[in-house]
Amino acid sequence: MILGEYSTPEALKNMHHTLGLDLPLWEQFVRFMKTLFTQGDTGNSIIMGTSARELIMQRAPITLLLILIACVLAIITALLLATVAATHKDKLLDHLIRIFPAITLGMPIFWVGILLILLFSVRLGWFPVGGVGEGFTGTLRSLALPAITVAFSQIPTLVRSLRAQMLEVLESDFVVTLRAAGIPSRVILFKHVLRNSALPTLMLLGVNISYLIGGTLVVEQVFGIKGIGSLLFTSISNRDFPVIQGIALYCALSVVIISLLIEIISWWLDPRTKGKQ
Repeated sequence: MILGEYSTPEALKNMHHTLGLDLPLWEQFVRFMKTLFTQGDTGNSIIMGTSARELIMQRAPITLLLILIACVLAIITALLLATVAATHKDKLLDHLIRIFPAITLGMPIFWVGILLILLFSVRLGWFPVGGVGEGFTGTLRSLALPAITVAFSQIPTLVRSLRAQMLEVLESDFVVTLRAAGIPSRVILFKHVLRNSALPTLMLLGVNISYLIGGTLVVEQVFGIKGIGSLLFTSISNRDFPVIQGIALYCALSVVIISLLIEIISWWLDPRTKGKQ
């Protein structure tokens, strides 16, 4: 692949020696693991000839920013919708919000992105069709629609989970006691109900992080964003295995780190841990 279709046997032999492919498999594996743990690298790109780690790090900031914005949008939207639904149980607003997850769960994420482009970029002209603008404001404006698209795939499950948990907490004995003590409903809702209801939903968000990252990579292709997603698809089409390995490794590492952070936040929010070291 590096030398081309019409390479000579001598050139192939020299390339095998350069890449270490003439070594025993165990020695190749040891060299690969040593490079992985000492340099955080999976090798050089077959197509570009540069370090896979450097290629990924060049694209990582825009992808991480997109994931962060999408997470914030998903959490804020889910909190608002679930709170409204739980406080208006079996009323019109509750029914409308409960229908929303049932409809949106069947929408492919790339299709949602295309619809948003047609509506807000092509017809209304509020946002750019694709790419990333210059400067902080231009970047945020360019990432608005992609972030909404990614968040759109996470909101339904979060709303459904948080609404169910809030209804359960609202009917618990300690909430009845707080109401009997004359504590305002707003204080009970935001200080006690949401805090106790958020834990299972937060754990669900941690489970969905891997899907969130995967959805981001697809959305980058739809909106023409030169992040890790576009690098991944280019590497797959060119069979650039070191870069594909590197992206898979760093995505897996990101899932582990984010899941650990969510575990820590859950421990901090859990009222049962208060007073403990």
